[in-house]
Amino acid sequence: MLVAGLCRLFADRGLRVRPFKPQNMSNNAAATDDGGEIGRAQAMQALAARVPTSVHMNPVLLKPESETGSQVVVQGKRFATVRAREYSALKPQLLTRVMQSYHHLCTDADLIIVEGAGSTAEVNLRAGDIANMGFAEAADVPVILIGDIDRGGVIAQIVGTHALIPAPEQARIRGFLVNRFRGDPSLFDDGRDLIAFRTGWAALGVIPWFHAANRLPAEDAMELAGRARHRQGAFRIGVPALSRIANFDDLDPLAAEPGVDLQIIQPGTPLPADLDLVILPGCKSTTGELRFLRAQGWDIDILAHARRGGHVLGLCGGYQMLGRLVHDPDGIEGTSGTEEGLGLLQVETMMHPAKQTRPVEGLHPASGSSVRGYEIHIGSTDGPDRQRPFLQIGDRPEGAMDRSGRIIGSYVHGLFRDDAFRRHFLDHLGAETDGTLDFDGSVDATLDALSKHLAGHVDIARVAAIAGLG
Repeated sequence: MLVAGLCRLFADRGLRVRPFKPQNMSNNAAATDDGGEIGRAQAMQALAARVPTSVHMNPVLLKPESETGSQVVVQGKRFATVRAREYSALKPQLLTRVMQSYHHLCTDADLIIVEGAGSTAEVNLRAGDIANMGFAEAADVPVILIGDIDRGGVIAQIVGTHALIPAPEQARIRGFLVNRFRGDPSLFDDGRDLIAFRTGWAALGVIPWFHAANRLPAEDAMELAGRARHRQGAFRIGVPALSRIANFDDLDPLAAEPGVDLQIIQPGTPLPADLDLVILPGCKSTTGELRFLRAQGWDIDILAHARRGGHVLGLCGGYQMLGRLVHDPDGIEGTSGTEEGLGLLQVETMMHPAKQTRPVEGLHPASGSSVRGYEIHIGSTDGPDRQRPFLQIGDRPEGAMDRSGRIIGSYVHGLFRDDAFRRHFLDHLGAETDGTLDFDGSVDATLDALSKHLAGHVDIARVAAIAGLG
């Protein structure tokens, strides 16, 4: 979030700014303008910098598929699926690709703002590091350390980091920020000064809690529960919190809609019987999530919801789950074989290694609304219900619906950012939207507010000097 705010601040001062994160771990990805995928956070930072997205902004993206393994995406393309222990052996060749992307961005930028990942003081992981000080050393860039005071122990966080890292890395860190302070920041003056005295690093600011942060796309699924907005008597949408939920920013425009009560249903909790719409979101492992869904009893709840005449929307992996069968003969998602789906759509999915990653624009034939979004998925889906497509993307029919039109599947993410389409979709299902939400405008206004927030609490002149700006 701070990188996004700084990107907007310096872009508004006339600089060509680019965000960069050497390595990210997230199942919340975005399709880029140059045909690959990056972490959703870097896409938001590019929006803040007012520039097109590029695979070079996040050259290594780890997408967890299990507790111990992840899909590795390199410069926007699927590279491998590896276990955590195997990943370390890949890091030397990945650093080469990281540096290649970094230098590519440098050719067209006045300022690169780099986001680290995890902790600067993970000294047990320092060998082969490409995400934090390892990258900073390879690229010879200065570092600003950020401490999160809301988690507690921020003095020990920062002073402890100084104590653990070697002298060259201590010298590379030029200053520190304390983030997410609740209350009067001046109450932390003594703590700030103590950190500066113990470390020798410049105190660059204490940043109060930014209350509008939940209007920006979330990077971490841990934040999902806090995004739901409960409104009495509104149109009720239930979303099962899958264990490998992906691209969950699809939900943000719906949660922000005044006429909607969007609920994230946590594992072990049945789906409420009075929902108007159930959304099966994107996920990283369709076959694994089908097993997880059944373990919670959600399959029974969803089938009962459909029998009562309720609406169901499956997005990407959720679309695949709505079909009869998911075939994975090569074990692309783990164990090879076939998993039985929910059977609400007469379609079947075949997994294959080729991955579709592309922005799309098209039409929602039922309303005549234009739509835009992106696809990120493996596998292809076909069957009789594909004869009733949900969308038309150019000359290509997309998605599927059952005969009633109440069960819908689509591979397109980001549909609900389009205000006209979102209102038609919800109103058709019986919601009462008031037509006031400009979702993209709200995100942009929040980035402007974040930029002003940072300008009021950070020594921006000192930050600019650290970055080598005149």
